[in-house]
Parts: sequence; structure tokens; C-alpha cells
Amino acid sequence: MGGWLYLISAGLLEIGWPIGLKLAQSDQWRWQGIVMALAFMAASGFCLFMAQKTIPMGTAYAVWTGIGAAGAFLVGIVFYNDPATLGRWLGAALIIGGVAVLKLSA
Repeated sequence: MGGWLYLISAGLLEIGWPIGLKLAQSDQWRWQGIVMALAFMAASGFCLFMAQKTIPMGTAYAVWTGIGAAGAFLVGIVFYNDPATLGRWLGAALIIGGVAVLKLSA
């Protein structure tokens, strides 16, 4: 179970670095955004490293990227007014479904 806690943490931390890069696009937040992105990348990578001690690499990587992608998608819609089309929601649902199947199959 500890590996899955690390993996979920890694996935949630994975959401932070695209936010940092988005902030870095603004002149006022350039360096803070870059530092934020690097910090989230490092923390997410460490948690993924820890998770892979007990979870197969392919499963861990797929779940990690799935959580990060779906989370970044939601953050983009809620905070950055990204488009919320039916196709985009369907794509996010497929990612989440794939992550659930990987978890149930582990």
C-alpha cells in the first residue's frame, strides 16, 4: 500500500510543474514559476522513484502520467479558462478509466 501512496503523491505533484510553467509565462512570475516547476518535478520524480520499489515500472509510469494529465486538465479548465469541450472531457475520462484498470489489475 505504501507504494500506491507514493504513486498517488507523485501524480498529484506532477500537476504542479505545468502550473509553474504557466506562471513563468508572466514577467512578474518568471523566476518563481520556473523554481516552482523544478521543485514539483523533483518532488514528483522522487515519489515515483519510491513507488517503483513495489509497483511495476510500466504501471507506475502510466498511473503517474495519467493523474498528472487529468489533474492538469482540470486545473486548466477551472483556473485558466481552458476549453471544456465534450471531446476533451471524454479524453480525460478515458485517461482516468485507464488508470483505474491499471490499479485494479496490479
